Amino acid sequence: MKALAMILAGGRGSRLSILSQKRAKPAVPFAGKYRIVDFPLSNCTNSGITTVGVLTQYRPHSLNEHIRTGGPWDLDRLYGGVWLLQPIERLDGTMERYSGTANAIQRNWDFIKRHRPDFTVILAADHIYKMNYDDLITFHQEKRADVTIATLTISPDEASRFGILQTDSSYRVIDFEEKPLQPKSNKGSMGIYVFTTEVLSQMLQEDDLDPNSSHDFGKNIIPKMIKTHNVYAYPFNGYWVDVGTVQAYWEAHMDLLADQPPLDLLDRDWVIHTRSEERPPVNIRTGAVVAHSLVTDGCVIEGTVEYSVLAPGVKVGRGAVVRNSIIFTDTIIENGAIVDRTIVDKQVVIHQNAHVGYGVDYSPNPVGDLTSGISLVGKNGTVPEGVRVGRNCVVAGDSKPGDFAGTMVPSGTTVGYVPKA
Repeated sequence: MKALAMILAGGRGSRLSILSQKRAKPAVPFAGKYRIVDFPLSNCTNSGITTVGVLTQYRPHSLNEHIRTGGPWDLDRLYGGVWLLQPIERLDGTMERYSGTANAIQRNWDFIKRHRPDFTVILAADHIYKMNYDDLITFHQEKRADVTIATLTISPDEASRFGILQTDSSYRVIDFEEKPLQPKSNKGSMGIYVFTTEVLSQMLQEDDLDPNSSHDFGKNIIPKMIKTHNVYAYPFNGYWVDVGTVQAYWEAHMDLLADQPPLDLLDRDWVIHTRSEERPPVNIRTGAVVAHSLVTDGCVIEGTVEYSVLAPGVKVGRGAVVRNSIIFTDTIIENGAIVDRTIVDKQVVIHQNAHVGYGVDYSPNPVGDLTSGISLVGKNGTVPEGVRVGRNCVVAGDSKPGDFAGTMVPSGTTVGYVPKA
């Protein structure tokens, strides 16, 4: 039996604030050396699925550059391989955007039809997890299902973010509600579906002809199929995080720093593959202190790094302190600077004796929905020498010293221009 995967990677990711301002959410860096999209791509390779379509839409350039022909995931194949699928360009040069998840698959049906899979696996590109899709497909076959939905147990306060399912004792789905205010169960859809391809074709055609449909799997197709088809829920018990918010993104990184992390990146039986740059080894100099941190190639550390994740090429100067933070590629933290509970994008310069994440004032910031003290510094930004930036602050990408009104940026405020989502 042949399976094909379709990865929905067109998300704008506005809840990640300035981290997704210049890149698609699946292209946002994760754990120092990876991108978020590496996880579903690696799951496909490790599960034996070697034909993968990646559906892009919002700011696809960094995603396209990262994936290219799929070599790091062993998907650069003569037959199958990875395919980057973008919306069709109209005659006037504009792009015909997808109107929903089902519409995105429908508009790329020729790709699926060409490869003639028995099963089509539909995946989101913005979740951090490891899953053997072969087990999911086997479950689907054993149940003789038309569609199988991967599910996990969730807490009641998270139910409004999920599709909620009810099942009978055989895991057959008997009820489905998309993001209910009053959930009827604790089974949440992971947005991972296995369809028998023939059934998927039929459902997409019917949905495409429905003028009242929003052309979405969770809102339209799955609820309809419960009444007419065999719909089953596959229980998943592993680690899974939707890193769609700044808070969730930061917490997922902190999870990696535990003595026994719930997501094991050292597992040689389930490698997370990525496209890596050639960088020299990490250089930890005399007097440096590094503890409970992930530090990737090309970093030069002369100061202190604690409970933090450093991407390639980060420099931490003498007397500088990086604590509870995530630092992206080629950022420079100069001598005596302090970065605390902050996510710093690529190619930022934190100048001497600056302090980002200063004080005990936790005034909220609506830009990025920041309430827990996490501050953000955007790509190519600058924090001038001696400036103190409070908690829940946003320093916009491409910010310059002239954007700072003084030497103190109060908690909960934004420096520079941040476009509205």
